[in-house]
Amino acid sequence: MATISSLPGGNDVLRVLRGTTDITGQLLDTAGNITRIAVNTLDPRAGSGPELLRVLRRTTAELAEASASPQAQETFHRIVDTLTRLGTTGAPLATHPVSEPAQVLLAALGDSLLPVLDAVEPAVEECAAVAGELSEALSPLLPAAAGLAAGLLLALIPVLRAAAEVMRDSAPELRRIADALTAALAPALPLQVALAERAAAVAADVARATLPPLADLTEAAAAATQAARPALVAGEELFVAGLEQLQPLLLATASHTGRAARAVAVRVSAAVSPAAERGVVVAVTSA
Repeated sequence: MATISSLPGGNDVLRVLRGTTDITGQLLDTAGNITRIAVNTLDPRAGSGPELLRVLRRTTAELAEASASPQAQETFHRIVDTLTRLGTTGAPLATHPVSEPAQVLLAALGDSLLPVLDAVEPAVEECAAVAGELSEALSPLLPAAAGLAAGLLLALIPVLRAAAEVMRDSAPELRRIADALTAALAPALPLQVALAERAAAVAADVARATLPPLADLTEAAAAATQAARPALVAGEELFVAGLEQLQPLLLATASHTGRAARAVAVRVSAAVSPAAERGVVVAVTSA
């Protein structure tokens, strides 16, 4: 026989009522705070409410005036016209007969590239991490590189503008060149297709004949490399040891070269500066 659960006692009822009362009070306090903030924001006596509404009205009026100008309307019409042309031009491409073989080709390429991508994923992640560290290390040079790139672009702008003007003025000649090339190359296209088919057949035969010897040669080279691996490792160790031995000499040479360059720069600047104080002798001694 199932047992009847006991009813909650008086203490349990009081605890539940006390918790419900606390939560209700917190909700009322939050609502009061929100109401107080809204009243303070829109209170005419404080001046913030009318100021906010005035700024909103002025901003809305300025936006309406700017959008109603002839330049803005022309811009809107040009954007809509461009989007319409893109839609009408790109829509037939999806249903064109050429699109179906292209979709098949893309699907085949995707299926064949998936194993390759899975294989190179760790290497790509490692290269990305190293590239990020390198970019962080080279971050002091980025402003100079950006300034140099901006200067080069500014220097190229007149050249590009002149080239554009020349091309625009030479539009009839360019059209004649295009027509002449089309008329000269159009009759040769069928012959080129036939030659390409013959060349493809010959290349396929050559590939079938050369792949087995190439595989044998590759296996022999791999076996020779494995046999010579201890000698290669020993050579690499000797090379690294030699670099470690030359490191102090290279550092000392670089240090002396830097000191000499600084001394020459100081002497040149002192010689070519007419505003330098008389009687001041600058001497740089190498350590």
